Amino acid sequence: MTAPRILVIQPDESDPVGPLGEWCTAAGAELDIRLPPADELPAGLDGYQGLICLGGGMNAEDDSAHPWLKSVRDLLAAGAHSGLPTLGICLGAQLLAVATGGRVEQGTKGPEVGAHLIAKKDAAWTDPLFADLPLMPDVMHFHGDEISRLPVNAVLLASAPRYPNQAFRLGRCAYGVQFHIETTAELVQSWAADEPDMAATAKPGAFDASTLNQIHQDLADTWQPFAERFVRLAGGALEPATPAPRNTLPLA
Repeated sequence: MTAPRILVIQPDESDPVGPLGEWCTAAGAELDIRLPPADELPAGLDGYQGLICLGGGMNAEDDSAHPWLKSVRDLLAAGAHSGLPTLGICLGAQLLAVATGGRVEQGTKGPEVGAHLIAKKDAAWTDPLFADLPLMPDVMHFHGDEISRLPVNAVLLASAPRYPNQAFRLGRCAYGVQFHIETTAELVQSWAADEPDMAATAKPGAFDASTLNQIHQDLADTWQPFAERFVRLAGGALEPATPAPRNTLPLA
């Protein structure tokens, strides 16, 4: 497998690629990390074998305050349509959903914050990235918006009681996850300090150092192999998912 070059879009200084970046580079990937607007985004995806978009505190359609978000959505749509292995994380998943015809709104059931379990759907058991995950993987949540409607022909891969659209796939290899797999204990504590109202909705003790350290060990056990599979997918060593009967991805 040749070393795949992966574009990593970091929409917010508060959410770096963290352990996810370490897992990807250890698996052989070369990462090109762009933090807009300071870093110019590429006009297209030529020369990249994968695309990752991280989280952030803004809304997926907050173009008035962050006009570069349209360029991010355009790149995510291009990745989905071209069959480029693509991964959107939290805000990244919301941007991917909006870019391909889905809808993102303020969560009707309040923020989803802290460590939770999600449940794999039937389609996940045959998906190249999700098949080897446990039935109920550990994830870290910190979001107030929800993906209220998936894009047409999206395949739901994981769900949860409060907000059902937790993970989805578009086409053969574009993925969105409404949770974080790139965090550290210290990073989550900083989010809780910056967003005390959201943090107050989590379970008591959710941000204790000992609790977060154990959670992040569990996250690494589950999601480091997932990151390695994404790198293999980008490098051509892992076959993408079998295409759905209908595979048209509408542009927003």
